[in-house]
Amino acid sequence: MTQVGFFAGTGMPDPGWWEALWPEPAKVLAQIGLRQGMDVIDLCSGDGWFTVPIARLANHVIAIDIDAKLLALAKLRAAAAHVANCAFIAANAYDIAAVVTARVDLVFLANAFHGVPDRPRLAKAVAAVLKPGGRFVIVNWHALPREETQILGEPRGPATEQRMTPEQTARGVTPSGLRLREVVELPPYHYGSVFEKATTPD
Repeated sequence: MTQVGFFAGTGMPDPGWWEALWPEPAKVLAQIGLRQGMDVIDLCSGDGWFTVPIARLANHVIAIDIDAKLLALAKLRAAAAHVANCAFIAANAYDIAAVVTARVDLVFLANAFHGVPDRPRLAKAVAAVLKPGGRFVIVNWHALPREETQILGEPRGPATEQRMTPEQTARGVTPSGLRLREVVELPPYHYGSVFEKATTPD
């Protein structure tokens, strides 16, 4: 049974193909602009596949997920990797501004935005926790038919009708006041939309 609050069409995949899809998570993070010394939130972090490589470069990372069981796996992953600059919070993504008191440099959200029912609401909550000049990075599946996104010989990812173009992603975020800085290609099937908070009030 799906946990209440889960975004539609999201969740951790079967073992094996996540690693096949993202064999070099650190490379993805470099491409979307993660830099040494940043304070980062890994939103909808799941079992921590990206949390640990974020932690290896960041000053501090907060992993937020609604599923406490997945957070427990993320903690085990972090412990096994001997990284200690992580905090883990079980919370709804919409509540990010309520559970994080300090502002951060970057909020990272992978493979979840397509299922968010109220995207401007989430973007507004993210904007509230960003420092001036901070970034909201959304990694999405390209809007390809699901049968074309094959991993280990099988179609993977969200249903075709849930997938979003970069333009659709931007329309869900920019009402929050964040501006689109760039769209980064993340082969074979993803892109990263990088949004930025203004450095000074409008």
